[in-house]
Amino acid sequence: MEVILLERVSKLGQMGEVVKVRDGYARNFLLKRGKALRATADNRAKYDGMKADLEARNLASKGEASKVAEKIEGKNIIVIRQASEAGQLFGSVNVRDLVAAFEADGISLARPQIQLDAPIKTIGKRSITVAVHPEVEVEITVTVARSQDEAERINRGEDISTRNEDRDAAAEAIAAAGEFFDPEAQHDDTAPAAEENEK
Repeated sequence: MEVILLERVSKLGQMGEVVKVRDGYARNFLLKRGKALRATADNRAKYDGMKADLEARNLASKGEASKVAEKIEGKNIIVIRQASEAGQLFGSVNVRDLVAAFEADGISLARPQIQLDAPIKTIGKRSITVAVHPEVEVEITVTVARSQDEAERINRGEDISTRNEDRDAAAEAIAAAGEFFDPEAQHDDTAPAAEENEK
């Protein structure tokens, strides 16, 4: 099906372009959400009549979106979740969670604006694109951690794949092994026994 785009659609085209798309995508997404018109002779004439109005509305909404984009660009959202020792989440972090995190900061975003391909299922730091407007996109960072302290460690760049206790236990085991196999320690133990044998 051929449609006339009423706004810029990512990976498809700019406002006013006539593009060919699959029927289902046109009916269920573009036409349903008012992003396009069927490319008929009547609709082409209709688009020409409303082109100036559409461009004016687009500029106004783009200006507002730019202000929001300045607020959130480079923002780091921290999401606290329970996870296993290996870093696998008990559940996941999805778009709804990110929208709620933004609302907690006083920023209102719609779910389709956050471009998350798949839910986040592990602890760590990820970069996500937010399309505040079809022509305005910004990058944000999402840090998923078990606690606020762990989130700070992740943001500093520390490797949290092994726990501190495990590293401390490993260091103690190495120190104990070093003392056990230290040749000087054995000489100290055998020296008094040698002196007693000589007497």
